[in-house]
Amino acid sequence: MGNKLFLCVYSVLILLISCKLDVKPTSDLETTEKEEWIILFDGTSTKGWRAYNSDTLPPQWIIKDGALTFDTERKSENDFTGGKDIIYGAEEFENFELYIEWKIPPGGNSGIFYHLKEGYGSPPEVAPEYQLIDDENYENMHDLTAYNTSLGYTNHPEKLQPLQQTAADYAMYPADPNKKLLHPAGQWNSTKIVFTPEKVEHWLNDEMVLSFVPWTDEWHAKKNDGKWKLAKDYGKFKTGYIGLQDHDSPLWFRNIKIRRL
Repeated sequence: MGNKLFLCVYSVLILLISCKLDVKPTSDLETTEKEEWIILFDGTSTKGWRAYNSDTLPPQWIIKDGALTFDTERKSENDFTGGKDIIYGAEEFENFELYIEWKIPPGGNSGIFYHLKEGYGSPPEVAPEYQLIDDENYENMHDLTAYNTSLGYTNHPEKLQPLQQTAADYAMYPADPNKKLLHPAGQWNSTKIVFTPEKVEHWLNDEMVLSFVPWTDEWHAKKNDGKWKLAKDYGKFKTGYIGLQDHDSPLWFRNIKIRRL
């Protein structure tokens, strides 16, 4: 009888320990991952967002149907000063994973900035940009010839160049066209940017389409021989704000979150 009782108690203890080991690590992991993410936009508030080089949010940026929307039909208010590019100005980020969902109209154009510092004429002259654009229709709706010719594109300057297409590190590194699955204008896409000094990753709709190492000899050669050769501070900062670009077209962003690495 004693042996049977001992075996029964022993079995119950083993079962309880096993259940505890099975449940607690998973619960802790889920809690940790949830707490790691910093929500930059949750669909209900623009808290933390403001214009680049300004203290207020441009009136064209509103919340509509749960999306942070650039509404081209809204007029600027007389007392608003500054551009219409915006930043999440509550804090700066160094190494990070950024996730954001977005859509643009036919012929639309925008971008996501990081390591952005204020005090410059505009974000592109200082901050790297994950390009957002309508690859399919943009060149048919906008005359690119003069602009691209000024950049030295002599072969089909009327075309949208690889360094200008969606998911490129704008004017620095193109995305791999064989890996890109870009949803058409008017449909939602998802973007992930992972930044560390060892490697930068650009993701589009759950596929990594570009990776490069920042601040290498190759990186500096591209910077000094291209569009940014006269922008002395381009890409040099190790920390900065997250920004979204206005390019005079309607824009929609949602589910914006970031976690530090």
